[in-house]
Amino acid sequence: MTDLNSKAKVVSTRRPFLVAKVCMVASLGGVLFGFDTAVISGTVGMVEAQFELDKIEVGWFGSSALIGAIIGSLVSGSLGDKYGRRSILIVSAVLFFFSALGSTLPSSFSLLIAARLVGGLGIGIASVLAPLYISEFSPAKIRGRLVALYQMSIVIGILLAYFSNWGVLNHAHANPNGFGGSGTMYKIMVSEVWRAMFGTEMVPALLFFLLLWTIPESPRWLVKEGYIERSTRILERINGKLLANAELKNILDALSNKGGSLKELLKPGFKKALIAGLGLSVFGQFTGVNIIVYYGPDILRDAGLNFDGALKFQVAIGLINLVFTALALWKIDRWGRRPLLIWGMLSVCISLIVIGMLFSIPSIPSIWIVVMLCVYMASLAFSINAVIWVLLGELYPTRIRGRAMSVVTFANWGANFGTAFLFPWFVSVIGMNAGFFVFAGFCLMATVFFHKMIPETKGKTLEEIEEYWRNKGLQEVETMD
Repeated sequence: MTDLNSKAKVVSTRRPFLVAKVCMVASLGGVLFGFDTAVISGTVGMVEAQFELDKIEVGWFGSSALIGAIIGSLVSGSLGDKYGRRSILIVSAVLFFFSALGSTLPSSFSLLIAARLVGGLGIGIASVLAPLYISEFSPAKIRGRLVALYQMSIVIGILLAYFSNWGVLNHAHANPNGFGGSGTMYKIMVSEVWRAMFGTEMVPALLFFLLLWTIPESPRWLVKEGYIERSTRILERINGKLLANAELKNILDALSNKGGSLKELLKPGFKKALIAGLGLSVFGQFTGVNIIVYYGPDILRDAGLNFDGALKFQVAIGLINLVFTALALWKIDRWGRRPLLIWGMLSVCISLIVIGMLFSIPSIPSIWIVVMLCVYMASLAFSINAVIWVLLGELYPTRIRGRAMSVVTFANWGANFGTAFLFPWFVSVIGMNAGFFVFAGFCLMATVFFHKMIPETKGKTLEEIEEYWRNKGLQEVETMD
């Protein structure tokens, strides 16, 4: 009896440890995603001045990584379905490292863009496979919190980039004659400090690469590929033996349904899942969230702050993002995905309207714009930013989940590129206030779309969600008949 009790204790401690370890390591992909996309915010003005860029070139610099992300998101699903989630995440870690190195040392603007494109490939891969990997490991009752941990890690990465940029800039100002006032290190750390801002990413990239070798492959992918015994051992470590056998049966039943090509997403029921995912992805970018991430200091300078002050307040906005993402992570499995998404988006819409009005008032104190940007970021963090990666990892059948995630994440990065590329030119033509009013209009449309199209998925297994869409399809066919 004592042996049985001791074994039960071992299993109960190993089980949460494995899930926690997998989620924490995979979430490092989110840290790199966030860091890589946000680090550019501190470099835009310096790179613009050094290479004498016009506004279209500034937009290209700010959005170039997103071209890589579009390509990475498009191919990563198929690669992840073929070679495994973990294996392709290892590739993304290598891409992050060499992008950071290449962005530190370029001798020309073209080489800098090439390095940013490589980093974008890593972002695209991580954005598809990291949340998918976490969702396939997570028990249903806490899957929302665990996948939302990925969004939390993106926010942490963004905040780390803000702190890193601020710290590196302060170091350069405090040591104007550091490293003897000449040489490569002086160039990187002092005279062209934007290089050091990019270079700091090599540390988390290397850590991500090393830790990925310590965690197992997704059990659902292993079942799909016929590695039943390996998958069973992992499921037992996650859920215990009895629940593991039941879950294995559910996975096998789901995989036994005919299909496996992306054409299945065009069938009744699953077509709605595809539209829901595409809507989440596109509207998620038309909130303007990544405009704040990429061009935040420039927006704050337009509000009347100097560059050092803009970087400080960018850190404050990043902290607000972190706090409200943590609150969403705490509540997502209790309140559900839909309430956070719909009510949060209404708050985003209202805050954007107020920001647009503030930019319309001459000589408005800068602090009011900063406060409303914090409200805007808090609303985003508590709604779509927390929910999007959870839902995208839940909506699609196991056998094509990787490829389906690629399609919707491709749409996400395509919309991201469009907004990031056009924003500097767009606001120079119509004004900063009109730019925020346009984003508010998109957010209102998004709220209506989410109310109509997004189902509640809290507490459901991935196989139960698949069955929900399948039943939706049957109802549509019956209605047509």
